[in-house]
Amino acid sequence: MRQYWWKFLSVLILFYVFVAGLINSVPRLPILNETIRNSFYHPPLWIAMMTLLLLSAVFSIRFLSKGKMLDDLWAIEFANTAILFGVLGCITGSVWAYFAWGDFWPNDPKTNGVAVGMLLYVAYFILRASFEDELRRARVSAIYNIFAFAMFIPLIMILPRLTDSLHPGNGGNPGFNQYDQDKSITMIIRPAFIGFTMLGLWITQLRFRTRRIEIVLDDQQVNEKISQTCISNE
Repeated sequence: MRQYWWKFLSVLILFYVFVAGLINSVPRLPILNETIRNSFYHPPLWIAMMTLLLLSAVFSIRFLSKGKMLDDLWAIEFANTAILFGVLGCITGSVWAYFAWGDFWPNDPKTNGVAVGMLLYVAYFILRASFEDELRRARVSAIYNIFAFAMFIPLIMILPRLTDSLHPGNGGNPGFNQYDQDKSITMIIRPAFIGFTMLGLWITQLRFRTRRIEIVLDDQQVNEKISQTCISNE
């Protein structure tokens, strides 16, 4: 049971976030009004996504330095979970944008950067599927994964700050700090950062174990076919 404590903790944290995020009082702001509750879900999902993408890039670096195929498997599964969180972040962000700015996907540098960044990782998955040789696939995709992460962070965190953007704290817009430091916000949003990240780690671990089982079963099938071929030849 000791090795599962963090999983139970992630469930408790997210249960608290979902319940408190719906019923606790929040600051009353013009335009945002009750939609400010989305800050308990949208930013934490993106923070968790970026953490998972960072871990994916780290395992790609480890694979290039040590050549262990398990590191490549961790890299792809962290990326898979990260993109799932990215899609959920886009959905929650689009709902928020509709009520705040009147459009599900406004023509904004940050939202456009997100779209480009997500496409970079779609290309990563397509690239992996284009190689049959496992070692070559792992090497090429590891290099691309590191490149994709190095491009993704500037697209969503640096470039929007250099031009006009609707998002708080970007393009000369005032930041959200005076509100996200409010106790009614911090007591929910900070646990949400931790809870969603832990959930991402949990999902990735499950996917990793599933993939390892699939690999073992595939190897067994190949060995059985080879054995049957040898017997038939005799």
